[in-house]
Amino acid sequence: MHRYRLCSLLFTTTTDYEKNLQTLLSFIKQAEDYTLIVAPEVCLTAYDYDNFEAVLDFAPHAIEAIKKASRNKIIILTILERRNDEVFNFAKIFHNGEVVYERAKAKLFRFGDEHKYMQEGSVEDFKIVEVDGIKIAVFICFELRFKELWCKSEGADVIAVPSWWGVLRREHFKIFTQALALTNQCYVVASDSKNEECTGESGIITPQGEACRNGDIPCLTQAYSKKEIRLMRRYMDIGIE
Repeated sequence: MHRYRLCSLLFTTTTDYEKNLQTLLSFIKQAEDYTLIVAPEVCLTAYDYDNFEAVLDFAPHAIEAIKKASRNKIIILTILERRNDEVFNFAKIFHNGEVVYERAKAKLFRFGDEHKYMQEGSVEDFKIVEVDGIKIAVFICFELRFKELWCKSEGADVIAVPSWWGVLRREHFKIFTQALALTNQCYVVASDSKNEECTGESGIITPQGEACRNGDIPCLTQAYSKKEIRLMRRYMDIGIE
């Protein structure tokens, strides 16, 4: 297995979708080979409901560009996409030129009217997927609040949390992401937007629950160690394999 690094991104999403894509691609390019990168939820377009058709039209172009950038890297983010005349917020994992996993957001944030513009995915599609030797689970923002998904993520090595989390609930985001790492004794890579309505609390949390937040760093990186996961699970044995 390759020696990976983890990277949480923090940047502002503008009204220019192509500019946002180029910003993302520049961070991906700067990252070393064998880096697992998590970007904020809908970081390419935001929830631009006033221009929703343009948002959906942009998805195929963005997906192809990210595929090309994913050689020797794992890239995780969400993209709004139309399927069979319905719209979903898809979490996607890109690796070596392919989308190796995707699922639609299963718990929409009704307080923000997401249900008026898109369909919910199925909780049954939430699963741990192994990519290049790393067992990965993905929570999409609001899904952090649902205990059933915490149980389904047990056994992951890395939990990615692409988010567009409201700034008024900043402490909730910090506590949830740190507690998720402690509960599952694994790494959590959380990425929230730098837009003023969001918390900006991107960061990486270790299996010991030690949180390092991006602060003013657009791309925070840290070494990934499977050994640290094994040590924590052996030290505090709660039955996670």
